[in-house]
Amino acid sequence: MCDCCGEGGECHPLGFLLGLPFALISCLLSIVGVVIWIVGICISCICPCCICVTVVIELALGLIKAPFSIMKWFTKQIPC
Repeated sequence: MCDCCGEGGECHPLGFLLGLPFALISCLLSIVGVVIWIVGICISCICPCCICVTVVIELALGLIKAPFSIMKWFTKQIPC
């Protein structure tokens, strides 16, 4: 019996390891997101009337959260 889903059959515990290259790529995107976020915060402090800067900051936050989203998505794709 499979401990992860409660069904008979074999488990695929290597789903995390298979998703690791995707997580590393998304970590690089996350670092880019941090840089964009810092620049966006500085620009919004200098000129708070720029609405487009908030869109860039939201995009940067999405890039920062990318590794977690990708790992959750990838491990859900591996059947148990």
